[in-house]
Amino acid sequence: MPKIPRWRGFNLTEMTSGRRGQRFQETDFTWMADWGFTFARLPMSYWCWSSPDDWMKIDESAFAPLDEAIAFGKRYGIHLNLNLHRIPGYCVNGREKEPYQLFDSPHDSMERALEAAEHHWTFIARRYKDVPTTQVSFDLFNEPPWMKDQTRYVEIATRLVGAIRAVRPDRIIFADGADIGQTPVMGLADLGLVQSTRGYLPKMISHYTATWVPAAEFESTATPVWPMRDKTGRLWNRETLWEELYVKWKPLVDLGVPIHVGEWGCFNHTPRAAMMGWMHDILSVWKEAGWGWSMWNLRGAFGVVDSGRPGTTYEPFQGHLLDREMLELLRAN
Repeated sequence: MPKIPRWRGFNLTEMTSGRRGQRFQETDFTWMADWGFTFARLPMSYWCWSSPDDWMKIDESAFAPLDEAIAFGKRYGIHLNLNLHRIPGYCVNGREKEPYQLFDSPHDSMERALEAAEHHWTFIARRYKDVPTTQVSFDLFNEPPWMKDQTRYVEIATRLVGAIRAVRPDRIIFADGADIGQTPVMGLADLGLVQSTRGYLPKMISHYTATWVPAAEFESTATPVWPMRDKTGRLWNRETLWEELYVKWKPLVDLGVPIHVGEWGCFNHTPRAAMMGWMHDILSVWKEAGWGWSMWNLRGAFGVVDSGRPGTTYEPFQGHLLDREMLELLRAN
C-alpha cells in the first residue's frame, strides 16, 4: 500500500469548467505555503485539451497552464493531485453531454468511452513521467455515480490504473469512492491505491439551498443549526459524523488502505454559526482518524477567501477578503 503524509489543502478549480487557457494563480500557492498547507487537488475537465467531438485528439499546447501549476507546486512545496473532474464518458455534472457513456450503457458505448479514458490518462502519465511522485499524484476521475453494484467501477479503475502504471509503476493513484465519492470500494483494496472520500454530510448543512444538489439528497430543508435533527428526527452531531464519515470506511482502514478526503466544505448560504460548529466537528473527526483533506475551495463560495458569506467579519488581504476565523480553524486541524 502507498504511504502518504497527512496532506491538507484546497481544490484549485481553474481547469474544472473546461474553458481553455485558464491559468492557475501563483498567489494561491504562496498563500497555501505561508499558511502551512501542503496539498492542492486540481479537478480538471478533459475539454481543456480535447473535445467530445474527437476524444482521441489531444492538444498538447493546452497543457501549458497545468505545466505552470506543477512548477508552482514544486516552487512552494505543494503536492499536486491531478483529477479528471470530467473524463471521456462521464462527469458528475452533465454526463449526457458525452457521446458515449462509461456507465449504464451498451457494451460498445462503454468500451469506446473507456478506451478514450485510457488514452487520456496514458497521455498525462507520459507527459509528467519525470515529475517525482512526491510532487504529483493522480486521481482517476471525480465522484463516480450512484451504483447498486460496483463491478463496472472496479473494471474501469483497474484499466485506468494499468494504463498509468505501464508508464510509471510507482505513481501514487487515488480512486474516488462510489456513490459520488461517499462509499468505500472494497474491490479496489488490493490495487495499492489511496481511496478518496467526501465531507459533504449532512447536505442540509454543507449545501443548504444549493440548486445543483437533487432535492432528495437533502436530509432537511430547514434553516441550518448545529447540531441539527433531519426530517426523520435523526440527530446529526459529531457522533453521527464519526459513524457516517469514518466507521463506514474502517474496513478499508483495517486493510491498510490510505484514505484522503478529496473534497469537503460548506456553501456560503449556510448560517455562519451552523457552519463553524459543523466544521469544528468534522475536522476533529478527520484529525482523530489521521486523514488529510482538501477543501472545496480556496477562493469562492465555499472557501476562506472572497466567500461572500453573510455574517462574516472579513479581513482585508492583498486585495481580497479573508475569513481569518475559518482559516485559523483549518490551520489548527
